[in-house]
Amino acid sequence: MKSIVVLVSGNGTNLQAIIDACDSKMPNGRVTAVFSNKADAYALERAKKANAAAIFVDPKAFDTRDAFDRSLMEQIDEYAPDLIILAGYMRILSAEFVRHYMGKMINIHPSLLPKYPGLNTYQRAILAGDEEHGTSVHFVTEQLDGGPVILQARVPIDDDDTIESLTRKVQQQEHRIYPLVAQWFVEDRVEMRDGKAYLDGEQLGIHGYKGHSAR
Repeated sequence: MKSIVVLVSGNGTNLQAIIDACDSKMPNGRVTAVFSNKADAYALERAKKANAAAIFVDPKAFDTRDAFDRSLMEQIDEYAPDLIILAGYMRILSAEFVRHYMGKMINIHPSLLPKYPGLNTYQRAILAGDEEHGTSVHFVTEQLDGGPVILQARVPIDDDDTIESLTRKVQQQEHRIYPLVAQWFVEDRVEMRDGKAYLDGEQLGIHGYKGHSAR
């Protein structure tokens, strides 16, 4: 059984998609613990319902970000994670933390990386007049939103789309592709070597699997 630890800050809809997938498509994976930097994150309730440990770690209890991350690492390691999933975790990770879990920590970012790293991706795509937007599952490295992409999903930007409507379309795709990549991990199909993502032993392109969208 592969141990999956999830880091969250909010509602946890991607967490729920992972939990649901563990119950159906990947019986060899289990969410063993969910950590949040927010005491009122509804994701912690989702964890409890899934019989996973639900743990709030208070950043205010630590003098520095590095001290917080070291404590978080110690607590995460108690669950011997095979995979760490960032699901709306709204803290910048320290370099030490990233190095500690290099190659087994993934994130989902609401853009077609390497386009639009950082914040406000929906607004940036609409203001730029882009015809499409999307989401990317990628390995976490010390470069913010810069790790190698594993899989992307694309959605069209319609003339009447707002930030809210585009967000909804992208999140629907997130709930589909994030569990899929988690399943690949559980099945030992995906890995990072020399800063590159590989699936079934084949190096992936800059946009991940097959270099195009998973619609």
